[in-house]
Amino acid sequence: MNRNPEIIFMLCSHLLTDAGYKPYEPSEWSRLAESLVQADLQPCDLPEMSDSDLRNLDITDEEINRLHHLLDRGGRLAFEMEKYESMGISVVTRADSAYPKMLKAKLGKSCPPLFYYAGNLKLAEQKCIGFAGSRNADENDSRFTEKITSTINSLGYAVVSGGAKGVDTISAETSMQNGSQAIVYLADSMAKRIRNRQTISAVQNGKILLLSAVKPDMGFTAATAMMRNRYIYAQSVGTVIVRSDYKKGGTWNGAVDCIKHKVSPVFCWNNTEYKGNQELIKLGAMPIDENWNGDVSSYHAQEDDEPVQMTLFD
Repeated sequence: MNRNPEIIFMLCSHLLTDAGYKPYEPSEWSRLAESLVQADLQPCDLPEMSDSDLRNLDITDEEINRLHHLLDRGGRLAFEMEKYESMGISVVTRADSAYPKMLKAKLGKSCPPLFYYAGNLKLAEQKCIGFAGSRNADENDSRFTEKITSTINSLGYAVVSGGAKGVDTISAETSMQNGSQAIVYLADSMAKRIRNRQTISAVQNGKILLLSAVKPDMGFTAATAMMRNRYIYAQSVGTVIVRSDYKKGGTWNGAVDCIKHKVSPVFCWNNTEYKGNQELIKLGAMPIDENWNGDVSSYHAQEDDEPVQMTLFD
């Protein structure tokens, strides 16, 4: 049996942490994984390695102690995960074949080591268009979101969003009402979300997939929300910005980051009353209106031709 996912979970999960030995963050895990690859080793080899072997990987004594401590919590972690599994929440790591492939292709080694999820991971294999915008969506924003969501659904695209109220929720719910699906990358509180009766039904019916890189009972932080935004853009073949403030907020920062790093094409509602939208268009977002036909093929054809950068231990 391949123990790589189990070892990654023990080293990187933030369940049952203490102040003395913090789990590996994505960048830290990638460095350790790179060292293992160069030594022709895998994560499953770590528990059997002596301190001397670990030092040969240029691992400090302090980090060796950290490794031992994190690996020793395997039994307690398994018991803790049973609680979440009873709620319908599971875990997938970068070493699992079911890990979202779009993220591996676009983010490479900066992918999180693991996701907690609820739903069918196969939903992550379909083509999606992302939606982002204000939590305080007004009637015009709602109508535009519903119209564009219906357009892209008619072309066979599902929706990917961040699960916040407003544009995120409107696009996901409209997609499911249209008989399509929604992928939602959460920045917090998956355990709370999965208790919702509507969410449970949507998960059971294969309409929604929830994923989160933070532990299921994690509260909201701006930092985790920004990380979450990158996953939305990476999962999508194009992302629609419905409404953005100017130079502030998660929608603005996420869109600017996506345009800068060319994670995926950004399409922005050409609403002249929204300064943030107009400035994003100046930065490179493609203007659209309610009559947009939903065709993103010409914008991501070049991207599809680029080599895919997979992560370690695929």
